[in-house]
Amino acid sequence: MTLIDLSPTVLRSPRLDGLPVAIIGSGPIGLAAAANLVERGIDFVVYEAGDTAASSLASWGHIRLFSPWRHLIDPAARRLLATTGWTEPDPGVAPYGAQLVDLYLAPLAALPEIRSRIRTGSRVQAVTRQGMDRARSAGRSSVPFQLRLLHDSGETTEVLARAVIDASGTYSTPNPIGSNGLDPLGLAEVADRISPALPDVLGRDRARFAGRHTVVVGAGHSAANTLIALAKLAREENGTTVTWLIRNDTASRVSAIGDDELPGRASLADRMRRLIDSGAIGVVDGFEIEGVARTPGGVAIAGSRRGAPASVDADVIVSATGFRPDLGMLREIRLDLDDIVEAPRRLAPMIDPNVHSCGTVEPHGFAELQQPEPNFFIAGMKSYGRAPTFLLATGYEQVRSIVAWLDGDHAGASAVKLVLPATGVCSAGDAGSQSCCS
Repeated sequence: MTLIDLSPTVLRSPRLDGLPVAIIGSGPIGLAAAANLVERGIDFVVYEAGDTAASSLASWGHIRLFSPWRHLIDPAARRLLATTGWTEPDPGVAPYGAQLVDLYLAPLAALPEIRSRIRTGSRVQAVTRQGMDRARSAGRSSVPFQLRLLHDSGETTEVLARAVIDASGTYSTPNPIGSNGLDPLGLAEVADRISPALPDVLGRDRARFAGRHTVVVGAGHSAANTLIALAKLAREENGTTVTWLIRNDTASRVSAIGDDELPGRASLADRMRRLIDSGAIGVVDGFEIEGVARTPGGVAIAGSRRGAPASVDADVIVSATGFRPDLGMLREIRLDLDDIVEAPRRLAPMIDPNVHSCGTVEPHGFAELQQPEPNFFIAGMKSYGRAPTFLLATGYEQVRSIVAWLDGDHAGASAVKLVLPATGVCSAGDAGSQSCCS
């Protein structure tokens, strides 16, 4: 295991002087990092691949979060917004994704001290050290980070930074639907028949699903949201049918929650059980996907079910198999990640989904998120790798701790805590319904 020096190492180098902190992604965690940097007077630049702040979140704006507003707002962001006359939403109401953007994230991104530092339409393709690949060590910590950007104009540029907070999330890198972790054989031939997670079934994407047989692949909450919407569509549009295809024998993450402290999540489970019991949603469990092929009317899904060859036909497939971090952009950065969940190695045992739910993950900060690359941090949903137990409140505490560390405040960085609701469990919902607590 790589040992990381946790003593204060705020860098002072002529090559770093005057350079900003680079934040990758302007979702809830990226903007929370920006708010904390503003409060401490540290310069920064936010690089956002979309054309607006929080563009990934806006793409699933039709989905309602499980948690109410009281658990969804970063403390530093709240303080900044309060000085502008901003009205905080009703703390007891659980918002839709679009409301999270419109009522909180958009006003936060519009603050002059943050707006002037956001660069939209700028996708980070790679991060490295200026003039150094990952194999060179001499003087490495005193050399600026170099980020390569692809802009919407097609131009490629490079910028420098003294530190990097990667809060780019995982929404743009879904897990493949193949049971072996790879795209199934034949995927390219049927790509037009596969929808990404969380389509707007009852809104902008309605025509794609109405009157058709949709197979939803995946056993988590994003799959459940889509299945419920499809069942409603089936009641409104003749010929619409729904099948839930899962790899495991049961969908325990959705249907066996028990006494849930989050009413919205408990309601989701109850609705799923009723729809399955009524036959509105067909279930094919224990199915391992190996390949897909185009048919005259749609796509055939081939694989095995409990050891025997099996197949399922569909008009449309919804891929709701979860998400994974994009590590390709970090190829030249020295990382120490867990072999299984691809989270920072010190964090991984704390978030192992085989052991923990969102309510049992302990608060953590810079110490668990540090990498062998000094002053490089992965934060937010991406820091959880493939684990689906992320909380917004956890991410907010992550970046508060990281920014304190970058400011040389070792005591503040080390004093991590997470204020939980009265139930003593999940303190917030994540920024996407794939997590257990959104």
